[in-house]
Amino acid sequence: MKKSIRVKNTLPPRHGCIQNEEFKMKNVSLNIIKCLAVLILSGTSVAEQNPYDDLDWQAGPKTQELVNKATIFLPEGYFYLNTEETDKYLELGQNFPTGNENFFAPDNWAWESYFSFNDIGYVKDDDEIDGDELLQQMKDGDEASNKRRKEMGWSTLTTIGWEFPPRYDTVQRRLEWAYLLKGENNEKIVNYETRILGRSGVMEVVLVATPDMLNQAVQELNSHLTTFEFKQGEKYSNYIEGDRVAEYGLAALIAGGAAALATKKGFWAAIVGFFVAMKKFAIIAVIAVFGFVISLFKRKK
Repeated sequence: MKKSIRVKNTLPPRHGCIQNEEFKMKNVSLNIIKCLAVLILSGTSVAEQNPYDDLDWQAGPKTQELVNKATIFLPEGYFYLNTEETDKYLELGQNFPTGNENFFAPDNWAWESYFSFNDIGYVKDDDEIDGDELLQQMKDGDEASNKRRKEMGWSTLTTIGWEFPPRYDTVQRRLEWAYLLKGENNEKIVNYETRILGRSGVMEVVLVATPDMLNQAVQELNSHLTTFEFKQGEKYSNYIEGDRVAEYGLAALIAGGAAALATKKGFWAAIVGFFVAMKKFAIIAVIAVFGFVISLFKRKK
């Protein structure tokens, strides 16, 4: 399943030209110089229109709400996009829009991250994680995902292996892993994934960076995640008897809920359960999942 795969944007916006209103008023002259410098260095004339300029960029410092479920501190030098603007940004970079993500990145564009909330219910964290099996499931999903990418006129992606094997922090209730991917031109891409467990679901965080920047990017993202906080009543510790419980655990968060249910319940039961749980899931992503689950079911038969 390729729900969260992201390709590093090769044409970053002229973020030096974009700031919040208060910051603009205090730094007009500096901002103009930065804009001109970026234009000159990029070889782009002032008359040319950059499609990224039209996005509604939000800049720090301020406390930023994330998909109506949590907050994080957005420092100075970092940028945020709401759900609608994030979808536009994803399409500009030849990524599938999902309709439920918020963008978060530093102004040096060394890495970028995406936050979304999956309201699958309370996830029990007592199951074991088989890294080898999960990696194979990811590789098996390459064909279905790449078929869809080709239909969109985009380059294909191939899963190579783990760049960062799965690990779960029982104190912070955070699950982490990173796949190493390869593009058609043999460029390597890393998607570092984090899942933060909450009372009614999981906050999904995807970090995109080049392999040589991964360690630094992970450290920087983790430092910002110390300011992450679920809203009142949404923390994992707020769970009470009677709350909705997810049908799968930690391993399925990595492999994808549809794949895990397919192996346990059979194809059609998995499809029904998955669509109910993922009712806000983007249609494009569902198509890729559908193809992957069909192939998985055939293997099981």
